[in-house]
Amino acid sequence: MVIRPAEERDRVDLGRMAALLVRMHHAFDPQRFLIFEPIEEGYGRWLVRETTNEKAFVLVAEQEGKVVGYVYGTLDGRDWMALRDACGVLQDIFVDEPSRRSGVAKLLLEALSAKLKDRGAPRVVLSTAAKNEDAQRFFESLGFRRTMIEMTRELEP
Repeated sequence: MVIRPAEERDRVDLGRMAALLVRMHHAFDPQRFLIFEPIEEGYGRWLVRETTNEKAFVLVAEQEGKVVGYVYGTLDGRDWMALRDACGVLQDIFVDEPSRRSGVAKLLLEALSAKLKDRGAPRVVLSTAAKNEDAQRFFESLGFRRTMIEMTRELEP
């Protein structure tokens, strides 16, 4: 398993995986999670563009020459509205189904955490869908703690 920075050659794989992540969230709660089609091309192009952002990291997990997962994180400054000091933010993490539960996500998250720490982030924060209990257990197993709960109320027309 190799964890490396994403490159232009990864655009199609990044788009495919990001689209699966978007569709999963939309299936959890279609009123809360935005979906737009086609997802793959735009999201892949955007993630590759983020590789040039000095405050972003896009890493891929490559196994036997095939990209099987990715992680995307950013460095965020102090946010007075969120009452959150400067930190790293885990924006996306995704591993293809056949490679799950084999340590790929942990390798991706640890590699991202190291990059964020090297750039001065004292902590990493993330949001996860309320219905994604597997992800919550995974993050808790790596030392994340619950700090916020987002709630949504639809406003009738």
